[in-house]
Amino acid sequence: MSLEITVASVAQIRSSYQNRRRSAVTATTQAGIRPRHHALEDQLASLKREHDDLRRAIYEAAQAQRRLCGPRHLHAGSYEFASEIFPVRHLSGDFITLLQLEGDLVFAIGDIAGKGLMAGMWFTHVVGMIRRQMPALGDPAAALSAINRDLLLTGLDVPLTTLFLARINLENGDLTYCNAGHPPALLLGENSEFQELREGGPVLGAIRRASFANGNAQLLPGNTLLAYSDGIPECRNEMGFEFGSQGLLNAARTFSGCKPSVMLFSVLAAVENFARTQRREDDVALMVLHRFGSRKIN
Repeated sequence: MSLEITVASVAQIRSSYQNRRRSAVTATTQAGIRPRHHALEDQLASLKREHDDLRRAIYEAAQAQRRLCGPRHLHAGSYEFASEIFPVRHLSGDFITLLQLEGDLVFAIGDIAGKGLMAGMWFTHVVGMIRRQMPALGDPAAALSAINRDLLLTGLDVPLTTLFLARINLENGDLTYCNAGHPPALLLGENSEFQELREGGPVLGAIRRASFANGNAQLLPGNTLLAYSDGIPECRNEMGFEFGSQGLLNAARTFSGCKPSVMLFSVLAAVENFARTQRREDDVALMVLHRFGSRKIN
């Protein structure tokens, strides 16, 4: 009987010892883990603060970008202007800018190769050049020649930039423009006729001594000018088909009887309906300029 008690006592002692040992190991392990856990929590909190700061800075940069473009909507005499830019990321490589010069209206729409932060940085630079060169030179072709020269003189890895730059006389609707490799703007007449504005030169940042020439057109009463970036015709649907230039022309004709802001968002809605669930892969920019005239605008 005493032997059985002794054996039981030894077993109890061994079990108690093992439990205390496990507890000690656990406590030691937890003591070692706890500081590391707190350190990781501190690092995560710091990363979250940095992430929030970065998101806030990018948001502020995007807002500054949009302000640099000028007003989304403008009335000038018998003309009405509307524009929108939708970046595929926070910062856009597409841009639209607008300024009034000696009673005329100057506007530009462009597309800087690439997306995101780098394209957004060049966006600011190129728009600033337009706003300097047009008041100084007054002529779209001369301004684009100067901008192309200055871009290539930076000595940096300059992204290719397409740009449609125009100046319109608000008295008679005479339009002087220069197209540097950009998709042609559409000049829509009252009877479904249209003109593509292609005259100009090569993309900016490609050829040091590139030659640029002006084209001329006239925005008559009742006419509409629609300019866009390639993100619209190159938008794809789930089947891989592109919206295309014809799709854009069809949409523009369908809504050409609307006010510029209504026409703009109706065309964009047509693009979205075409794409359906397909994710957009490129920035989108669209501007509409209408001259009021004989036709009633809805």
